[in-house]
Amino acid sequence: MQVSQSFAFFLCNLYNKFMNIFKKFYCRVYQITMRTLLPFLPYRQPKVLKNNQQVGEQLQNLGAKNVLFVTDKSLEDLGLTQPLKQTLNQNNINVFVYDGVVPNPTTKNVAEALDIYNANNCQAIIGFGGGSSMDCAKAVGARVARPNKQIGEMKGILKVRKSLPPLFAVPTTAGTGSETTLAAVICDEQTRHKYAINDFPLIPKYALLDASLTVGLPKHITSTTGMDALTHAVEAYIGKSTTKQTRRCSLRAIKMIFENLPEVYQNPQNLKARENMLEASYLAGLAFTKSYVGYVHALAHALGGKYNTPHGLANAVLLPYVLKSYGKKIAKKLWKIGIFAEIFDKNTPYGQGAQIVIEKIEELNNFMQIPKHLEINKQDIAILAKTAEHEANPLYPVPVLWGEKQLMQIYSQVANIENLY
Repeated sequence: MQVSQSFAFFLCNLYNKFMNIFKKFYCRVYQITMRTLLPFLPYRQPKVLKNNQQVGEQLQNLGAKNVLFVTDKSLEDLGLTQPLKQTLNQNNINVFVYDGVVPNPTTKNVAEALDIYNANNCQAIIGFGGGSSMDCAKAVGARVARPNKQIGEMKGILKVRKSLPPLFAVPTTAGTGSETTLAAVICDEQTRHKYAINDFPLIPKYALLDASLTVGLPKHITSTTGMDALTHAVEAYIGKSTTKQTRRCSLRAIKMIFENLPEVYQNPQNLKARENMLEASYLAGLAFTKSYVGYVHALAHALGGKYNTPHGLANAVLLPYVLKSYGKKIAKKLWKIGIFAEIFDKNTPYGQGAQIVIEKIEELNNFMQIPKHLEINKQDIAILAKTAEHEANPLYPVPVLWGEKQLMQIYSQVANIENLY
């Protein structure tokens, strides 16, 4: 009896090892295929607008008379939306506002905004705010393009495949990069499962980059959205699906964030530094739109779905843990980041340079009072890891392929729970 149990255990282990090898092989083949296709895919950059009047002029040129304005209640109450709405009204454009967007936009948000769009015969959409508002606006556009499909049916890659109404993105934070991307992250209202829809029509046609909109941000929003942009740039750079353009955009974004984020956090009225952060966020968005992100984002999305953890905060806390766990595999790339950002000179060994870059990120978090740990219930770690693994593999071309066990270890470290996994 003991022999048969041992043999069964041996076969089970052998099967698991075989399946693990097969899964890793499948992931890498998938990622290599996507990288090969990059030059042939219809990526595009939004047309950058500099002021409200240019938004009105573009809408007039498009013949849009009625516009859906997607934002959140705090921005509406603060009056930040008022100047743009007034400009549009002066251009004889009717504005219909949906201000119910929550920090992790839900399927309910999308449905409510869509009802306003349809009821008022709108011809264009403006996403005004952080990534949540822009993601909600994109999802509404996807529902307009695909009226017979629910958002959940379009999750994943290339499930929209039809042109959206003209989409304008107006970021009020320097971090998400949503104004450049083909992704919208939505949370199911019922299950709290958070997922992304990814397709080229979701890239906004226009992006209004106005640094004055970011001046009044609370410090904790400035810090966490800035770290969100840094995470985009770093994950895009260290991944296995980079191009010359994405590497250049990533490095420029990282350097600008290191130089400007502490300044805008300490001196919020510094408009030039705010402009630099908006540019850095835009560059990081261009980079990760093509090169994708990695396990930091997958882990953060799962936390956002389960606990409604703000995305930028989750990324900021997770980033150093994930970079340390990648180890030697990313040492040279982190070293290159340090050289470009002028943190150290070329005589610094790769391993030491990588450690200095990670310490720089930790110092930045500490300076902005971002915590080292997040509250995570121990009993939730396994399901969180499963959710993160399902999102990341095979889509994200990560430097090192991990399974659920490794992701559980990261969650344990972030939660400051004794590592039992």
